[in-house]
Amino acid sequence: MSQTTAESPARKQRAQLRVRTLRTDRWWLAPALTFAALLSFLIYGFWAIFDKSYFVEPYIAPFASPCLATSCPPGARFLGFAPFGDWYALPPGLLILGLPAGFRLTCYYYRKAYYRSFWLSPPACAVAEPHGKYTGETRFPLILQNIHRYFFYGALVIGAILAYDAVLAFRDEHGNWGHIGLGTVILVVNAILINAYSLSCHSCRHITAGRLNHFSRHPLRYKAWTFVSKLNAKHQQLALASMYSVMIADLYVRLVAKGVINFPFA
Repeated sequence: MSQTTAESPARKQRAQLRVRTLRTDRWWLAPALTFAALLSFLIYGFWAIFDKSYFVEPYIAPFASPCLATSCPPGARFLGFAPFGDWYALPPGLLILGLPAGFRLTCYYYRKAYYRSFWLSPPACAVAEPHGKYTGETRFPLILQNIHRYFFYGALVIGAILAYDAVLAFRDEHGNWGHIGLGTVILVVNAILINAYSLSCHSCRHITAGRLNHFSRHPLRYKAWTFVSKLNAKHQQLALASMYSVMIADLYVRLVAKGVINFPFA
């Protein structure tokens, strides 16, 4: 009997480790911090959806934009429209939550983040997970992660609307252009980060030129792909930065609307 044949049964057995991991570093710190960051965002988002102080000229809170319900103040309605009619019982943010929330929930970075921090699947590299078996994203509900590319198109729409809101923030309460307050700067920075995060998406990179076999035949798409690829390398950082920027921008507008922040250049 050859040596290879004799060793084959042993090779079929996994190493029996009695400890969860042999790592000696603080591997638990990253998932713990991620858990705290995502949980704080979820808690704030839940509060913001039901908070009614989301508009003060010329600012509208990002979590309530676009404002499409009849309950929206006339100045807050996107382009003056209220297609949701008499759905005044529902908070404006709840009516459009599905697009940005779905995009982030199915995002490749956020999948890794909450898989590790909430589900511990696995909590870190070379650390055993508590689950008995692994089925991947082939069953409900995780199979819905595959529609991420379609949420990307909705995220582009939301990003364009937030950019539009940032432009309107250059007006004063009387509609005159030339106003620049702290809120203007905050909304502009938030719009830039939100759109940069959307464009850094893996789906955007694939849509731009990922399916091309010959870049030389499509120079414009190749340049766009190169730009998106540079953003894609910063996808994780942009995901976190945009998450905090939209939360800060939203909270700032609400504090101004509530009168908590009130100074000449608000």
